[in-house]
Amino acid sequence: RRGGGSDGPFAELNLGFSTDDDPASASRNRVRLLRDVGAPPAAFMYQIHSAEVRVLDDLGQSSERVRVDGQATALRGIAPAALGADCLPVAIAGGGAVAVVHAGWRGLQEGVIDAGVRALLRLTGAEATQLAAAIGPGAGPCCYEVGPELHARFTDYQHGRAGDNLDLKAIASAQLRQAGVGAVHDLGMCTICAPELFFSHRRDAGVTGRQAGLAWLT
Repeated sequence: RRGGGSDGPFAELNLGFSTDDDPASASRNRVRLLRDVGAPPAAFMYQIHSAEVRVLDDLGQSSERVRVDGQATALRGIAPAALGADCLPVAIAGGGAVAVVHAGWRGLQEGVIDAGVRALLRLTGAEATQLAAAIGPGAGPCCYEVGPELHARFTDYQHGRAGDNLDLKAIASAQLRQAGVGAVHDLGMCTICAPELFFSHRRDAGVTGRQAGLAWLT
């Protein structure tokens, strides 16, 4: 969240338009982000906590915001992007294509990670073992306390519980490996307990900005 032009609870690098931040500030922040990381035009989504993944097969799709929670492409010149403020951005790459999915507990339950992997495999004809994935910052097992009804949704994941807390990252990692992904990396960073680095919907009671995960082909 460092280095942008937004103020108040959205300071500094808010990238989300579905907030009370000035849309002009969020737009300038997106331009700054792409410049600073050297990315091509980013394709953001209107995220709905689903397992819907679209394939980007036209560079013009960078300006479209459709109701999905994952995007995959084999094109250079476009960067699939997922916004988040506790949900996990997960990047998957290999075989000449990349994908980014938005994975909160609803998306993990619905199967967005498996859908993202399958989209890449259809694009490339690669084997899942040739893919690698990176789990970005999100609500960590140190901070993400939930009730028993939510724990009950993930009883199949042995390492998905840390006391009263849910470990989204462990669940995402298990799902990636179940899908056959050859290498899984986790940045190990919690959005809730790092206010100087990240926005957090849980910590900030919903009044906060959004960061993003991006991936692109060079």
